[in-house]
Amino acid sequence: MEEKNNPLLCDPVEGICGIPDSATNSKVTVQKTEKPIRVVYFTDPICSSCWGIEPQLRKLKLEYGDSIEFEYRMGGLLPDWSYNSGGISKPSDVAHHWDEVSIYYDMPIDGDVWLEDPLHSSYPPSIAFKAAQLQDNEKSILFLRFLREMVFLEKKNITKMEHLIAAAKKAGLDAEKLQADFEGKAKIAFEEDLKQAKKFGVRGFPTIFFFDKSGNNETVYGTKPYSVYEAAVLNLNSKVKKNEYVKSWQSLFEKYDSLTAKEFSELSESQRDESEKLLNELWDQGILEKRTTKNGSLWQRKAH
Repeated sequence: MEEKNNPLLCDPVEGICGIPDSATNSKVTVQKTEKPIRVVYFTDPICSSCWGIEPQLRKLKLEYGDSIEFEYRMGGLLPDWSYNSGGISKPSDVAHHWDEVSIYYDMPIDGDVWLEDPLHSSYPPSIAFKAAQLQDNEKSILFLRFLREMVFLEKKNITKMEHLIAAAKKAGLDAEKLQADFEGKAKIAFEEDLKQAKKFGVRGFPTIFFFDKSGNNETVYGTKPYSVYEAAVLNLNSKVKKNEYVKSWQSLFEKYDSLTAKEFSELSESQRDESEKLLNELWDQGILEKRTTKNGSLWQRKAH
């Protein structure tokens, strides 16, 4: 793709969404961890390639979560619309591209948000994520998931505080504290992430760095098959134990509030078409709820 310098024109073959700023790629040190492996994941709430990686990341957490410390950092995909390059110069140009990426990753994305209520930047939801992280690491990851569902499936402009507050409440966060931190501490934390992204030499998302306790590292750049992420872990520490988790739909929906057919297929290790069939049967029986977009669906546990 010749338009690689455009942040919102993600290259599905490479599995990457690029950033406009150049990176320095200097030697980095990471925080020491109790667990054998530390994963530093540079991402962005509106990165379509990062939505494409959700099935693999969820599986990695289920199989190796006991041995991996995950650290999420925001990379700043879309500062604003002041640049004009690579065939995307305004929000409406993204709409068709997102629809194409959705088919490629087999993850539901509705690009019409860019026609109906376009985002001016990815910075506000990124800062909100840092505010969530200040409260609770696990809940912040859930918060980020809800933001992605809002923008990719529900066509909601997640730069708006009303949507950020709704996602915070759903994730069990203190929405008032999130709003207060959004104006102060979270902005500083986000600036620090941007500096780190440059230091790490991050040129696009998703970029995942795997470190062992001695500082040796493996990097996975872009959306890749699950085996690539697993290999990165095992290359650094072959003694890491794989957790055998229960692959039934009941167990998976206990762990995760919502799953796409691709995610369910990856996690249950079943055929993609069989997965969708089973999820639809559970929906027909009134066991699961279903959110449908023009490019695929998301199934959810019923709210009790």
